[in-house]
Amino acid sequence: MCCKNFMKYFLGVDPGIHGAIAVLQENGRLIDVFDMPITKVKVGAGFKTRIVAARLQEILAPYTDSVGWVEKVSARPGQGVSSVFAFGEAYGLICGVLAGLCVPVNTVSPSVWKKSMKLDSDKEGSRRCAIETWPENQKLFARAKDDGRAEAALLALYGKSNT
Repeated sequence: MCCKNFMKYFLGVDPGIHGAIAVLQENGRLIDVFDMPITKVKVGAGFKTRIVAARLQEILAPYTDSVGWVEKVSARPGQGVSSVFAFGEAYGLICGVLAGLCVPVNTVSPSVWKKSMKLDSDKEGSRRCAIETWPENQKLFARAKDDGRAEAALLALYGKSNT
């Protein structure tokens, strides 16, 4: 039975293979950020990148006394059918792992949480905001490709403010 009396952590999840998971304490301290665990799997004649569910479960297992906030994904114009399916598969896997760990899952669209945080669709802006918010953790967001980490951390902060 899944029953939590209190939440010690807020999880922010930027889904997808280039996404990340951030763990925020009740006091707003960022205690961990994980890149999405991925691997290459054979699909047809080639290889595709997919999330490793078992590794995701290992990463999240210490944080069952949490509430999770997952960015709600949807198809975008110009995306291929295969990539939309893979993105949806990743989203469902993430929500399923959280549910299996009895972590309550909230979803929110990027436009809603980013507007609340005074951000726009510019991922570089999210990275800068994360560095300003957690200067002691700026190394986590140092590279341009760390935008998934930044967005996961900011999503956790949004969740903390909206739980």
